[in-house]
Amino acid sequence: CCGDFQAVRNEADLRCMAVPAKYRHMQTFYRYYSGEKKAPVLTVFIGGNHEASNHLQELPYGGWVAPNIYYLGRTVRRELLIQATTLLFIVSGHFECPPYNQQTIRSAYHVRNIEVFKLKQLKRPIDIFMSHDWPRSIYHYGNKKQLLKMKSFFRQEVESNTLGSPAASELLQHLKPTYWFSAHLHVKFAAFMQHETNSKEELPKATKFLALDKCLPHRDFLQIIDIEHDPSAGDSLEYDAEWIAVLKATNSLVNVTQSTWNMPEKNGLHAKWDYSVTEEAIKEVLEELNHNLKIPCNFTLTAACYDPSKPQKHVEPVHTINPQTTEFCAQFGLTDINDRIQQAKEEGSVRGEYEEEEEEEEMDSTGSAEEPSEYNTDNSGISSINPDEIMLDEEGGDEDLSTCSVDPSPDHPPDFSASFSDIRIMPDSMAVSSDDAMDSTNEELEKSGVSKQVEEKSLNDRPLKRIGGSENGNSGIKKIKRRNQAIYAAEDEDKTE
Repeated sequence: CCGDFQAVRNEADLRCMAVPAKYRHMQTFYRYYSGEKKAPVLTVFIGGNHEASNHLQELPYGGWVAPNIYYLGRTVRRELLIQATTLLFIVSGHFECPPYNQQTIRSAYHVRNIEVFKLKQLKRPIDIFMSHDWPRSIYHYGNKKQLLKMKSFFRQEVESNTLGSPAASELLQHLKPTYWFSAHLHVKFAAFMQHETNSKEELPKATKFLALDKCLPHRDFLQIIDIEHDPSAGDSLEYDAEWIAVLKATNSLVNVTQSTWNMPEKNGLHAKWDYSVTEEAIKEVLEELNHNLKIPCNFTLTAACYDPSKPQKHVEPVHTINPQTTEFCAQFGLTDINDRIQQAKEEGSVRGEYEEEEEEEEMDSTGSAEEPSEYNTDNSGISSINPDEIMLDEEGGDEDLSTCSVDPSPDHPPDFSASFSDIRIMPDSMAVSSDDAMDSTNEELEKSGVSKQVEEKSLNDRPLKRIGGSENGNSGIKKIKRRNQAIYAAEDEDKTE
């Protein structure tokens, strides 16, 4: 599943979804979480923007959310799946934790630059890449005319080449996976991208892209695909040794603060900028695991399960450290991000009063609590406003979440919208329609299996609005008021020409 799996265990999880309270409904996942039911087949999924962020945040390196249901996290599984949850892009650390406020409930599910940086260290071939949002520019490699016929409100951003995720676009060009599956935009679309070669010796590579519609009757939300694999390898999930080695190599770059955190570059300012790993480092990982890469079935209940007979409407979410993550980090000598966040919270509570006084003094002299902000105010990474989605109220729709104050950055984020190859294969028969008429080169995609659900636009779908003053009378703090593009509607109201 390419996102919006909604692994909601209880009422506290519902409060951690970035949607208005009136659209939060308990689904059936809690029955799998409690063990009442078991997924009949091994199920894997990535995060989207309609998730219980507190639950998935427990598993930053991936883990079991229920027996036989695995969250890939920000992680890699060679010869099976690889993912990066790509919506908007933030150049700060993972600092959010429950209880969330109006800002952090949205920023929690966004990709950080460190995740893109880690993925770019991979050198071995990749079979499948999964992302929630589409890579920017991928629409130029499929039947764009048919796409705009089905979703005419995409036209402006398609023509200006601003639809989709620039971070995903960069990874697509860098990693060149065989398949790329996405969701998010509520439409089925296939494309075929032939990558340029960097040298005469390099073999040409191509990526087959497929996005599917949302899971509703009479919609194209499911396909089956056969992928070559080793039949003797078994059907259990395994770690990828190269990825584990990359995690170990980049562990020192982990950041849990809100400050801007730029990754090392070859610009004369960093002693080291290449964190790709050697065969020796990969061999060391294999030896640590005794060549047994199988992921342990160590699912553990970390929260009370929803009980229909005893509803708990006012239960507050808490920050939880999951034993699966603790075990994973201890095994490979990695930083437990949630443990680090918890430590930062405890340290902050001790010196909180002193820092508040210091911040007030700084604001008196500068007029700003922090400049620049860690939040990205560039709207270029946002997909078009989709009539297929429910719009939230202007106030954000969450009466129980407080609004935090930050200053938007005056700087633009790194430009990830590098040009794609001019080699394009876009036959007319690649049209994505209800009768599945596609180009013969994408025949395999007609069998592909990517179930899709879709979601809100993202953190900056509307220009940020400054509010001059605050409720507590501290007018020196500038608040940002965001309009959140909400969850997809249950009704089928696609706009067509």
